[in-house]
Amino acid sequence: MKFPRGFASDNNSGAHPQILAAIAAANEGHVRAYGDDAFTSGALNKIQALFRGPSEVFFVFNGTGANVLALSAMTEPHHAVLCTENAHIHVDECGAPERFTGCKLVTTPTTDGKLTPTLCDRLYRGVGDQHHVQPRVVAVSQSTELGTLYSPAELKALADWAHKRDMFLYVDGARIANAAAALGVSLQQMLEGSGVDAFSFGGTKNGILFGEAVVFLNPELAAGFRFRRKQGMQLGSKMRFLSCQFEALLTNDLWLENARHANAMAKLLEKEMSGIPGVRITQKVEANGVFAEIPREATAKLQAKSFFYVWNETTNEVRWLTSWDTTPEDIQAFAAEARKILN
Repeated sequence: MKFPRGFASDNNSGAHPQILAAIAAANEGHVRAYGDDAFTSGALNKIQALFRGPSEVFFVFNGTGANVLALSAMTEPHHAVLCTENAHIHVDECGAPERFTGCKLVTTPTTDGKLTPTLCDRLYRGVGDQHHVQPRVVAVSQSTELGTLYSPAELKALADWAHKRDMFLYVDGARIANAAAALGVSLQQMLEGSGVDAFSFGGTKNGILFGEAVVFLNPELAAGFRFRRKQGMQLGSKMRFLSCQFEALLTNDLWLENARHANAMAKLLEKEMSGIPGVRITQKVEANGVFAEIPREATAKLQAKSFFYVWNETTNEVRWLTSWDTTPEDIQAFAAEARKILN
């Protein structure tokens, strides 16, 4: 059965054929479990080769696991993680970061989904006071939950702010490929060059079947992480099926090819929808997300044609996400339906 493509989430997309081929190839014969195999070694080497300095890489099953375990490696239960009020770790992980790290998430509203040193200043309080949680990590998403991007200079400013206060900078990189493709910079320039301490390397939203990687650019933070991963129920026994996907994704820059396509489709979607009466694009389209306010009464009708999520129920702001397999025909058909409904 063939399922229609939509704009609800890049999680809804299938796996790239090259990824499926890699899984099929890894399925031949027996290899050692828990990552003691050539597929995992090859994938780890490819990720580490993206950076100039030493790094430690660990594969996990999903984004929440990556975020929770990475944050737990940087914190104690009396610490605080500073983030935006719409951060994925705050809104969409069912309290997992707070439950499993014991830390408090301290949030601030933003207009564009981005933290700044000035906003962090407002959250940095109670230092040394035993009655208050102690700020330890600045956590951002790249690209952000609103589809916007941090430039390398903006990340460096946050890293410098954090490091001056004996804190760390963590990047939720569920859509890190889209960010790199849009900015036209390498991961080394964006992350290592900016002083980021750790990040998650997202694959699920960029063409693989399942899996993410936790990457420590500050290797000292990785001490004991393999035990933390096991305790956190994120150690895959048949690790080869996780790692072979990343090996394929990083071959011939497939990860960038997929991300560039998704980003280009978002730009096309923005162009097609911008001229339709009643549609107001609310955020700068920089990666693969388009945010717009549309008439409330038209939402259900348009969702029936191609499902998507309402991001802000108060303003009826909706979110449309494009994927590695989105086609121009998908967008043109969606825009045509919108014109019929809204005209």
